[in-house]
This record gives sequence, structure tokens and C-alpha cells, in this order.
Amino acid sequence: QAPIKATCEEDMSCKTGFPEDVHSAVVSRSVHGGQPLLNVRFRSCDGNKKIHFGSSEPEDFRVGEDGVVYAERSFQLSAEPTEFVVSAQDKETQQEWQMRVKLTPEPAFTGASEKDQRKIEDIIFPWQQYKHSSPLKRQKRDWVIPPINLPENSKGPFPQELVRIRSDRDKSLSLRYSVTGPGADQPPTGIFIINPISGQLSVTKPLDREQIASFHLRAHAVDVNGNQVENPIDIVINVIDMNDNRPEFLHQVWNGTVPEGSKPGTYVMTVTAIDADDPNAQNGMLRYRILSQAPSSPSPNMFTINNETGDIITVAAGLDREKVQQYTLIIQATDMEGNPTYGLSNTATAVIAVTDVNDNPPEFTAMTFYGEVPENRVDVIVANLTVTDKDQPHTPAWNAMYRMTGGDPTGRFTILTDPNSNDGLVTVVKPIDFETNRLFVLTVAAENQVPLAKGIQHPPQSTATVSITVIDVNESPYFVPNPKLVRQEEGLLAGSMLTTFTAQDPDRYMQQTSLRYSKVSDPANWLKIDPVNGQITTTAVLDRESIYVQNNMYNATFLASDNGIPPMSGTGTLQIYLLDINDNAPQVHPKEATTCETVQPNAINITAVDPDIDPNAGPFAFELPDTPASIKRNWTIVRISGDHAQLSLRIRFLEAGIYDVPIVITDSGNPHASSTSLLKVKVCQCDINGDCTDVDRIVGAGLGTGAIIAILLCIIILLILVLMFVVWMKRRDKERQAKQLLIDPEDDVRDNILKYDEEGGGEEDQDYDLSQLQQPDTVEPDAIKPVGIRRLDERPIHAEPQYPVRSAAPHPGDIGDFINEGLKAADNDPTAPPYDSLLVFDYEGSGSTAGSLSSLNSSSSGGEQDYDYLNDWGPRFKKLADMYGGGDD
Repeated sequence: QAPIKATCEEDMSCKTGFPEDVHSAVVSRSVHGGQPLLNVRFRSCDGNKKIHFGSSEPEDFRVGEDGVVYAERSFQLSAEPTEFVVSAQDKETQQEWQMRVKLTPEPAFTGASEKDQRKIEDIIFPWQQYKHSSPLKRQKRDWVIPPINLPENSKGPFPQELVRIRSDRDKSLSLRYSVTGPGADQPPTGIFIINPISGQLSVTKPLDREQIASFHLRAHAVDVNGNQVENPIDIVINVIDMNDNRPEFLHQVWNGTVPEGSKPGTYVMTVTAIDADDPNAQNGMLRYRILSQAPSSPSPNMFTINNETGDIITVAAGLDREKVQQYTLIIQATDMEGNPTYGLSNTATAVIAVTDVNDNPPEFTAMTFYGEVPENRVDVIVANLTVTDKDQPHTPAWNAMYRMTGGDPTGRFTILTDPNSNDGLVTVVKPIDFETNRLFVLTVAAENQVPLAKGIQHPPQSTATVSITVIDVNESPYFVPNPKLVRQEEGLLAGSMLTTFTAQDPDRYMQQTSLRYSKVSDPANWLKIDPVNGQITTTAVLDRESIYVQNNMYNATFLASDNGIPPMSGTGTLQIYLLDINDNAPQVHPKEATTCETVQPNAINITAVDPDIDPNAGPFAFELPDTPASIKRNWTIVRISGDHAQLSLRIRFLEAGIYDVPIVITDSGNPHASSTSLLKVKVCQCDINGDCTDVDRIVGAGLGTGAIIAILLCIIILLILVLMFVVWMKRRDKERQAKQLLIDPEDDVRDNILKYDEEGGGEEDQDYDLSQLQQPDTVEPDAIKPVGIRRLDERPIHAEPQYPVRSAAPHPGDIGDFINEGLKAADNDPTAPPYDSLLVFDYEGSGSTAGSLSSLNSSSSGGEQDYDYLNDWGPRFKKLADMYGGGDD
């Protein structure tokens, strides 16, 4: 590349600003985004100013803080020079300077100059002196090195020389050259090297544009002492793209949809491929085309593709999902703008599904459908309507909706859709009476949930006929009317005919006998019904005042049954409205009252109560009877309202006590009914407030005399029972003492385990404690037992004799004497128990009538004795009974 020169003159005196008004530079025709183009020089005399650079074309060019102009985007320079303005502004004083920049594209190389182009070019650092007609001046040349274009994937040989960098001072000084930046001393290091003596810049291996598209290096020149001789210059190395990458689709399989019946030109989908090569060069410019289509029906060219954008559209009519549900296209992408000779290609698959539209209406599989239903049944499916639809199942274009267009004016049927089979389910929603309708002929129509697509020639719906036969079944009889209301005066005697309550059988076409009647509910048991004719008669007197009558109404339920198969029955309610008659006399309320002995205060308020209702109730008349005469002499009664009266003392003083005051009450019925009610009045002493103060008040307000007497009797009876129990317990204790066994319970061998005494311990037991042979000191409590029942082994009540006392350390020879003396004393002691003698268990007494035992004759054989009575003696004698009462065994 030829060096690009920019010149300007400056005076030796310092002046802040751009050194020139117009800056010209020659750059390559293809400009890439981020590519450095040139350096603009700005002189600041004090060196401390903060300068900000700007561009008049910020969308195309950007000026860095170091004065390097970069391309903002990639574009091609036109043949005419490109001009723009670079401005510099002092951030503190806001002073601004401007300079016009003119960029000229470098001329295209011809074939004759290609050989010269391959020569290694020199890059000279920008300082040189020259003479001018004016006084001696120094010209400052600012070098902007055009980018060095280096093809990627070069085969070498390496290292491959690129340019030579030198300074015009190398004639007088010994210089050393170096380069810095990514690719040199920064990662990836070692790609570019420079000969420090000659300044020869070389590349050491092939470059890959897809990894790094350009390298920005900076060249330096220093003397042998390391002092900078020249200002660094920027070197840009662009990697020229080669077509070394095939297009790659973003997806190997692309999926799209298109509605059936779409018109030509309908957009389907877009496929996209990318190429790692330069997209602004032919190497990265892709073109698309369709290689194949499967299936090829109805046309082999149903789709086309935009060769630049990859948009797939329809080009032919006839898409029908019912015939072809899916198309498979093989798409090819080729770079080099689709050049089949030099371009690289790749393929992908596009799968286009033809989506369903409602282009087929549902069609019934038959013109007439049949069904039957028993009468009075609801929620029963009576017929299945089947249809066919060629559209995609379970879509709105396939789902059927059914409606009735005739034959069901009362709305007894409805048609539901089975979501799985799409069948129409004719269902009964209202009861059907066989006696009224025996056959229904329905007209039904079926259509889809969505309307048919435009342009479809088929009718939008299909129609059919449904014939439904009603089956007669045995129905329940019913009473007419139900309930039946009868008005009747109370007091109707038993055995009277009340009314006739009959039912009807709706089955007019069935052969069956008449109905039978029975009673289901009759709370008061007042009625009975004839099982044949339904005549109802009374079995008791009807009473309006009964607890079973509510609001003058008495309800009874009856049953009517037929003999059909199966038997059916129905119930009916008879309501008897009972009219009141004057059959109840009024009574006084309350039955008891309290008043004082004196006249003031002594009024008693009473009320008349009559179970009857108007006009057989109040107003009531109150009066006192003529007999006994003391009633009217002591008492007076005054009516204060229709139902209330006031009873009071006529005399000044009446002795405290309980008085029965008869009161005659008469109602207003026709005829009148009257009764004499006794009012129990308790007269007592009262305080100034009219409250009872004596015991009579307690009696009157609480318990009566009869109740008190009953309580006292209960207390007396309880005390007698306790006393009898105590006497019985004492008598039982005496009987126990009299019937006590004459032997000790421990000596009773019946059903007991006998414990024999243990033998002595041998020689180890020879050390006797002879003091134990003495009489014990314990004395049993005194007890006097009846004569004849004392045991001889019990201790009698006598003075205790004196036994010999053994010395603490007796001589061994005295032991025999001691024992003999103790034995004599014990023999003469009547209180000593016979521990060492035979026990006398009982005393039989004298003069026994049994005589001697020797007088008893024993038989050699027990056969003459009858031992069966031993079986009656209980389980203890069972063994003896088995031994002696068992016969010859």
C-alpha cells in the first residue's frame, strides 16, 4: 500500500488549534465499522486543556479522545471525495475549533501494477526538514497509514513480510523498532512480529476473519537507550474474508401451518440461515430455493420461497386437509448470492401442516332413528343419533350440535352431544303419559359449532327423523281431590258415615280389578275406610279439643292399591275441619289463691278458661252458689271483664285457714254451659304490704297438710326399718356364737391342706432355751361362755400357780430336776393349755342315750343299707355317694 500523506505548515510560534484547515486522507474503498481511518492533530500550547472532539457526521464517523477518526458503520466510499467537519471544544472555556476532513478512496489496482503491489512498502515516521524560499522552516508531516489488507487462510510461507517501518533519523541514530497491541504483545500474542533493526513487520501464521476481523497495532521507534525518538504510529491490519463457511440453518427442521383451502400468495412461514463469512460481501450473501416437495399432490409446486428473505408462501390452490394433511419441503441456502458454481450450500427441512377449516358439515348416518321409553320416566336416553364429519375430530369444525325443529311442542325431549363419539343423545326431560301420547315423531338437525367456511357448496346442516314409542306401565292410582277437605261439627258419634274418599287408576288400557283402600295414618284412631268403596265412617266421637287437632283441622292418610304387575299404590290425605259446639263448660283458673284475714287488702283475681271457641266461650258470667249460706255471707265476686272476675271478703275478718269457695261460671254458648269450680283459698295473717307472715303462708305457698303428714310417715317408717336391721344384726351375731364349731378352724381337715410340723434340725438344735417351757405371760381377755359349750383346751379362769424359776446360769446337773418340777406344776395347773398332751376336742356329756359304740352292730355287707340320701348332702359327700350308693360296683 502506498503511504497516505497529509501536510500543513505551522509557524514556529505556538498557536492553539488545528494545524490546518483542511485535512486530506486516502483510505480503502470498503470501510468497516470500528475501523480507524486517520489521525487529526490538535496543538494545545499550555498542554493542560481538556479537549473534546466531535464529528459533523456522527452516524458515519467518530473521533476518539486521542484524535483518531473511526468509522461508525460499514459502507462503501463513492468515487467522489467524502467530506465532513471535525470539531474540538475546550471543556472549560467552551472555545471551539474546526477542521474539514476530505477522504479520497484509493484507486483500484490494475493487473499491470499487481506485481508492484506485492513489493514491501516503507512506513516513514513523520518528521523531515526542507528548504523554502522563505526563511528556514520545519514541515510536520502527519502520516495516516491505510489499513493493510491480508487474506485469511493464507498458505504462507511464514513468517510472511507485510511492511517495513523506519524513521528518517536512522541515518544519524541507531534505532530500535517494536509493535504493540492485540496480536503482537497482547493476546493473541505472537501473530505479528517486527525486526527491531530493520523494522520489517511480518505475520507468523494464517489468520481467520471469523475469529478476528482486524488488528490494531502501534509501531514505536526508540534509540539504544530506550528514549522515544518518534511518536508512535497506528497500523490497522484487516483480514480479507474468504468463502470458507457454509450457510447454517438456525433449525434443521422448521414447522409451519397453513389453513386448508388457502388462496395462492398466503404466507406460511419463514426459514432463516446464517453464514459466518462477511455478510457485506458475496461470501455471506445467501439465497434460498425449494429443492423438493412431498407429496406432490395436487401439484408438485404448491409452495414457493423468497430467495432473499426465506419467506414460504403458497402459489397454487387445492390445499385439502382431508386429502393431504402435511407437506415436507427440502430448503437449500447457498452463499455467493446463490451462485451454484462458487457458492457453498446447505439444506433444511420445512414441515407444513395443513390445518382444518370447517369445510364439511355433519351428515346423519340414517334418515330415521328409532327409540322407546316407558311412560313417566325422565333423564332416560331413548335414541342415539350418529353423524359423520370429515373434518379433524374434536375441533369446533367437527363437534356437532343438535336441535329439534319439530314434533316436540311441549319440550319433553332434549338432545345432548357425546363429546367422545359426537353422537346426539335424545333424552326425556319431562314425564310422558302413555294414555295421552303413545308416539312422538321428532325432526332434528345437526350442525357444527362454527359456521362453514366461505365458498363451501354443501348445506350447513343435516336433518333426520326420530320416532319414539311410549311404553305403557302400571301407574299408581291417585285420589281426587287430594287433599280432600270435609267440614264437620265435632261430637259426631261413632259409627257415623263421614264421607267417601276414592281414587282413580290412570291405566285405562290395562286389564285389572278395582282398587282396594286401607288406612295409613289416623292419629286419634277415629276413622275407618271401606276397602272396596272407600266409604269413611267414624269409630269414636270427633272432638275438636283433642291434642291431635291443630287449628281445628284433623288429618288422616289413606292408601289405594291396584293388582297390576308390579302392584302400585297411591296415598291421599283427608282433612276434617271440625266445627265447634258448646260441649265444654268453663273452669276457674287458678285453682288455688291466697288472701288476708282482713278486708284490705283481700282481692283475688280469677280467670275463666273454656276449651271451646267463640261463640261458645266468653264473655262469662261469675256468681256464688246459694248453698252453703256461709259462701255468700263471707265472700263476694265481681266480674271485671269478659273472662276475668275478682273474689274478695264480704266480712271484716275471717280466721286464717284453708277454705273451698265454689264459683259458678257460665259461658255465652247456645245453649249455655256452666260449671261449679272449687277455688281453694288460703287465708293467712298479712303485714301492711299484704304478704302472709305466719306458718299458714308457708303451707299455702308450699306443701299442704296431706303432704306434710306423708313426709312424717315416711320418716317414721325409715326409722323403724333401721331399728329392725340393728336388732337383726345383733341376733345374727348371737346365733353365730351359739353355733360356733367345737374345734378350731385350723384343725378342721375337711377340704383343707394339712400342714405337719417340721422335724428338728439335728445336732444344731440341741442348744435349748428352757425358759420357753415356762407358762407364757400373756393372759387372754376374760370371757364367760355358757356352760356346756366350753372347750377343755381353752384356758379356764383361775389363779395362776407359781412355776419354778430357773437361774440365769444353772448347773447342768440341775436340768433334770428343773424339768420334773415344772412338769408337776403344769399337771396341777388347770389354766395351762395341754401343749404337750392329747387334746380333748369336745365333751359329750353324761348319760348319753347312744350307749357304747360297741353296742352298734356292724354288718358284713353294706348291701342292706340305702346310701342314696348321700347324693342330697351336696358336693362334699359326692365321693361317699359314689362309693356306697353306686350299686354293686
